[in-house]
Amino acid sequence: MSALYAPTVPRLAALPPSRPPAADWGSRPVLTARVARLRGAGSMVRGRISRLSVRDVRFPTSLGGHGSDAMHTDPDYSAAYVVIETDAEDGIKGCGITFTLGKGTEVVVCAVNALAHHVLNKDLKDIVGDFRGFYRQLTSDGQLRWIGPEKGVVHLATAAVLNAVWDLWAKQEGKPVWKLLVDMDPRTLVSCIDFRYITDVLTEEDALEILQKGQVGKKEREKQMLAQGYPAYTTSCAWLGYSDDTLKQLCAQALKDGWTRFKVKVGADLQDDVRRCQIIRDMIGPEKTLMMDANQRWDVPEAVEWMSKLAKFKPLWIEEPTSPDDILGHAAISKALVPLGIGIATGEQCHNRVIFKQLLQAKALQFLQIDSCRLGSVNENLSVLLMAKKFEIPVCPHAGGVGLCELVQHLIIFDYISVSASLKNRMCEYVDHLHEHFKYPVMIQRASYMPPKDPGYSTEMKEESVKKHQYPDGEVWKKLLAAQEN
Repeated sequence: MSALYAPTVPRLAALPPSRPPAADWGSRPVLTARVARLRGAGSMVRGRISRLSVRDVRFPTSLGGHGSDAMHTDPDYSAAYVVIETDAEDGIKGCGITFTLGKGTEVVVCAVNALAHHVLNKDLKDIVGDFRGFYRQLTSDGQLRWIGPEKGVVHLATAAVLNAVWDLWAKQEGKPVWKLLVDMDPRTLVSCIDFRYITDVLTEEDALEILQKGQVGKKEREKQMLAQGYPAYTTSCAWLGYSDDTLKQLCAQALKDGWTRFKVKVGADLQDDVRRCQIIRDMIGPEKTLMMDANQRWDVPEAVEWMSKLAKFKPLWIEEPTSPDDILGHAAISKALVPLGIGIATGEQCHNRVIFKQLLQAKALQFLQIDSCRLGSVNENLSVLLMAKKFEIPVCPHAGGVGLCELVQHLIIFDYISVSASLKNRMCEYVDHLHEHFKYPVMIQRASYMPPKDPGYSTEMKEESVKKHQYPDGEVWKKLLAAQEN
């Protein structure tokens, strides 16, 4: 299937001068042995952050029904696109995004600007040398946390900023983010994580032990990933807004392209779901894997009743059957669906590591879905990967949107090489939309993610795409908005 709709984003003017760095962070005397290691031989980290810009980039995917589901019927795939620059002579920029669905992206942009003073005029080596402290500073702003804390718009903005920092760090080191993480000493990895609120489940010592055990066989697993890639599944065939003919056409093409795992959107109308699931199951046959996704549509009893009617199609999981905040509701659905052989998958709208902790404690999910932009970037995702490993729950990341595939491939490849060491019941979502707008788009071969080789977090967008799709002044939106007025 060809890529869907591609956007472009214009560039914002430079931000006004920021206030001085927060005293509690900037005045720390020595930044521990971690900083000494980073400043020592081998580290390429350099430059003081001199500029942070953020742009509202939107793609009118709703025009074709792309991305549509039972709760989000007309999404315009969008992103708050952050670019960080330093005073280093190399001119390398860090690019970060957070994913949105159109309206509201401007609110995330405001939140990024509100966080900017925590980033500007900081030395990059000081940030990554005390990454836990920097993460804590961003998420614990004494005023901004009131409209969080660590959730919602502020956390989405935090993710965009931190994604840009990770992109910048990896580019300076000349490595893709997954390789930066794989090569990192376990103690340095642990130092990037904020363990506050999760030490009843995962301590620093627990995390270090898991990562040290992950060193065994790591080189072999890295070679395996480079040769074979990480297994993926496709959601591109069965958006809820697609006609039956479109569904059949895309499903046939996906089978021809070698896909063996398929996800279908459900939840709006039971008879419609039965018909569409029957079409897909008939096309892919009994041996291939089918998943279902209700996108938070149902109440708890409704979810159990609805899935009992769809169980005959043998889904591996039902994703987001109810409110993402209802931990005990997910646990009840999970227990009720065990006799039907259907697992629960959730996580794409989990606010933070605390919600994941409780989902794991409550045995409320069988498949854990991290998101590279909903959580606080790599830092918070590391904590969730480690908790999933401790509970032996497979991680199957959420992807799609604008740049989510580009981002999350790094996290799941690192997870296999350094944490889980397993591919059992594990796969990463793939959606074939908008990749042409990125300088380093994902590469899928044999229905698997091939590890990126370009330095960075794969988040850098093509400038012409950004300018063209910036909202509301980009060429695409000027035409669409003018047409709507007429």
